[in-house]
Amino acid sequence: MANNGQSYISYFTDDAIKGIPLPEKFTFPFYYKPQPLTEIAVAELQQYLQTQTDLDHNFGLDDKYNGPVIGKMFGVLVVQDNEGQLGYLSAFSGKMAGTNSHSRFVPPVFDMLLEDSFFLKGQDIINTINQQVKNIEADANYIRIKQELEQAVTLSQIEITDLKKRIKSNKNARKQLREAQKDLLNVQDYEAFEADLIKQSLRDKHELNVLSARWEKHVAELQLSIAKFEDKIESLKQERRERSAALQQQLFEQYVFLNKDNKEKSLQDIFSATVFGKPPAAAGECATPKLLQYAFKHGYKPLAMAEFWWGAAPKSEIRQHKHFYPACTGKCKPILAHMLQGMPVDDDPLIDNPTESDDIDIVYEDDCFVLVNKPVGLRSVPGVNVQDSVFSRLKTKFGNIEPLIIHRLDMGTSGLLVVAKTKDAHKFIQAQFLKRTVTKRYTALLSKVIAKTEGEISLPLCPDLLNRPRQLVCFENGKKAVTKWKVIGRDEHTTKIHFWPFTGRTHQLRMHSAHEQGLNAPIVGDDLYGTAAERLYLHAAYLQFIHPQTKQLVNFEIPEDF
Repeated sequence: MANNGQSYISYFTDDAIKGIPLPEKFTFPFYYKPQPLTEIAVAELQQYLQTQTDLDHNFGLDDKYNGPVIGKMFGVLVVQDNEGQLGYLSAFSGKMAGTNSHSRFVPPVFDMLLEDSFFLKGQDIINTINQQVKNIEADANYIRIKQELEQAVTLSQIEITDLKKRIKSNKNARKQLREAQKDLLNVQDYEAFEADLIKQSLRDKHELNVLSARWEKHVAELQLSIAKFEDKIESLKQERRERSAALQQQLFEQYVFLNKDNKEKSLQDIFSATVFGKPPAAAGECATPKLLQYAFKHGYKPLAMAEFWWGAAPKSEIRQHKHFYPACTGKCKPILAHMLQGMPVDDDPLIDNPTESDDIDIVYEDDCFVLVNKPVGLRSVPGVNVQDSVFSRLKTKFGNIEPLIIHRLDMGTSGLLVVAKTKDAHKFIQAQFLKRTVTKRYTALLSKVIAKTEGEISLPLCPDLLNRPRQLVCFENGKKAVTKWKVIGRDEHTTKIHFWPFTGRTHQLRMHSAHEQGLNAPIVGDDLYGTAAERLYLHAAYLQFIHPQTKQLVNFEIPEDF
């Protein structure tokens, strides 16, 4: 491997790539098996990362660095240069060691961190505003007046409440006096007596009005003093919002992406047609767009790409050190749709439908529902691009009966799926799923040996909105997800396990298996959270619920075939 100065291209040696054919199409970035040339490039890049000493970045792989642990996604792009020589480019997502400039890696599409850049100048102004806000919020007079206001409000409520109680007591006492004197006094004396009681009542009301007015005036004066500080704070925050929005817009305009025909498209234009409407944070900073941009800009022909994770995993995501991963969907998919326009690209394997057939394995059927043994690779319901599914096959089989899907299994998961034939049966069985009274048991093969024999996992989950369909562990916004598990077998490298999910979150068993706070052992064949294989070794083996017609418990079991 030789590096051509600042061209950033690392050339393959003839011996390293001997006998390896060039790919006919470019890699489909969102689901791929690494091409042999990218595997060589990745091995060389990982060797560099393993031995380098000039990157002052804490990947979390050893103890020699201080500061927060930040693992990184790296990417390689195999290219042909202008003379037809084969090499590869390297990139990382975001910034590394606080900068975008590293000799081994291509530069960003736009370097916002350049000295005297508009971005840094704009950030300095915003930081100054932030400091002004902090200074006002820390002002001793501001803090003192806020405390006085809080005390005044509390004391006023106490004094007014006490006075109201005394006034009420006085009123009750006057009522008792009226009752006592009504039959003892003559009319003239009683009228004089009543007039005196009315004066007492008026004095009480006057005293309440005076006390309330005094406190209202005092509180209003304090609020006015506080408003002078808070108006300034709000004015600064409004200026900060406006400057941030303008700076962000200016930044978006600097990110202009090329394709093979050298057609340009800005980040704003790319995302204006998406559900986001505007670019999400850090869009354009991922490895693959950086690599393609550099290749197009310098006349290189892109042949294949691959991305891998280097370092410790984030707390929320499933990331395995050195494992390959696809490009992200939320930030990269709209950008790459433009950048790859006109290039022959591998087919999306998720659109291929190798299971397509009219057959469906029904293990039980009556007037209320059917129980299907769903094969690996078949969807539960139709997708955007693929109609073939349990639903579509049952619809064909039933003819005039509309299948009513009660629950779903992932495309890669095999096993028991119950489908209602009537609305009443659907409502009755689905209510049991919602109330979590259905007993479900799955069997899985894990990619590591698990020392413990059984346990329970509770890790809340939520969607990764920028990288669907992946899920995240999130203790702040995630939904409760609980799984009971028990080991049923081990060999030298794997563990066979039973899962009982108490909740039904998307990818729950896959996340609870793979996450480091779960079992830290991805399910064999999990192409999202582990390593792809011939199948996902997860099988829905057992279901128990109350029959909608007989109201008796029924149970069904289909053992796994692995």
